[in-house]
Amino acid sequence: MPRSLFLKIFLWFGAVVLTFIVATYIAGELMHLRFESPRHRPPDPVLALYAKEAAEKYESGGQPALADYLHDIQHHSSTRLSFFNSQLQELSGGNARPDARDVARTVFETHQPEFADMGPSPLLGRPVQAESGELYVLVAELPPRPGFALFHMHLVAMALIGALFCYWLARHLTSPVAKLRAATRELANGNLNVRVGPALGSRRDELASLAADFDEMAEKIQLLINSQRRLLGDISHELRSPLARLNVALELARQRSGNEAISALERIQREAEILNEMIGQLLALTRLESGADEIQKSEIDLNALVSEVAKDADFEARARNRSVRLTSTGKIMIDGLPNLIRRAIENVVRNAVHYTAAGTEVEIKLTDSAPLTTGNVSDQRAIIVVRDHGPGVPVEALSEIFRPFYRVDEARDREAGGVGLGLAIAERAVRLHGGTVEADNGGGLIVTISLPLANSRQQTANSRTAD
Repeated sequence: MPRSLFLKIFLWFGAVVLTFIVATYIAGELMHLRFESPRHRPPDPVLALYAKEAAEKYESGGQPALADYLHDIQHHSSTRLSFFNSQLQELSGGNARPDARDVARTVFETHQPEFADMGPSPLLGRPVQAESGELYVLVAELPPRPGFALFHMHLVAMALIGALFCYWLARHLTSPVAKLRAATRELANGNLNVRVGPALGSRRDELASLAADFDEMAEKIQLLINSQRRLLGDISHELRSPLARLNVALELARQRSGNEAISALERIQREAEILNEMIGQLLALTRLESGADEIQKSEIDLNALVSEVAKDADFEARARNRSVRLTSTGKIMIDGLPNLIRRAIENVVRNAVHYTAAGTEVEIKLTDSAPLTTGNVSDQRAIIVVRDHGPGVPVEALSEIFRPFYRVDEARDREAGGVGLGLAIAERAVRLHGGTVEADNGGGLIVTISLPLANSRQQTANSRTAD
């Protein structure tokens, strides 16, 4: 399904959680500034003692004694110390932080202790006057504030947990919608057995109620359509018996009647033949709707099959001052039921012959499409385009002409002898083979049949096996 709903939910919840985290962080920093600013931090007496002893060590033993003393302090207290004179020279020979020299300069100017909160390791400078009267400054790099690194780790952890929670929540809310949409598409494609409830498990929210309503609707549609199919099949079978008796009575009437009744009896015979053809088509449609023909598919040479259909249709069309012409790219193989595929193509071609204008030809074009790659599977198809030079159909009827008993023009269809089942049977037969049928106008009616090739189906099967 389109990810817009999922992304909207995820981003909105993510924005709320992120705002909360940022607000918490800012509040923590403000509290830190409030309670650890230089004005509120008391002088450290231990640091004062370190400064006094450092001054004594330097004046009595020089730089080596000072360096040893500061190293011992750092080793035992984990506090890094730097000792500066009034010229801002670091007297122990160590590598002082650049900002430590800035702190020392400030202390020399103010003669007051200076605290600088420089990130995770604050600096504290203290002045000290030696017995010689010389003024020195000791700058201590204090250990990281307790909880500073931990606070940032908690901040990152909160962000990750918030993101995972938002993802789970968005997924939880949109997953039933995705399943419902997939089921809706399955139902629209003719799978009346599809249900959503089992896929949602033990959910008891509004989306679960919606899924239950969908399942109830699907079940009622399935019952309605199955009842319609059974009724259609039963009526078709029941009509065969009186029709057979009608044909017997017709033969007896011919034998017993005179010449004056011949025209009336021939009219009865024609109507009986039309009725017989309609019943046969009804039975075929019923079998297709029930999926009874979806067995024992074999490989079909589509080029040879379409050529036979075109040749037969051309023979009939020439008697009506029309013709049928086939253009083919060569041998194309598909998997299916030959009789069913033949009937589908024949119905479309005969429909075109009925409505193409006198003196024109019905054009049939057979090609194979360029591969449409989805992942590692090549979905290549056979394309059959049947075009007539008739009046076409209204745009709003293009998707309706494949419905059973649909007629664009009642009077015209009645004159042509159609009952509105030929294209419906063709559409069901093609759909049963995994194909599609579409109609369009273009100087007449253009019907396009698409069927998967045999090697395409084999590639699909091999890919699924490999996965």
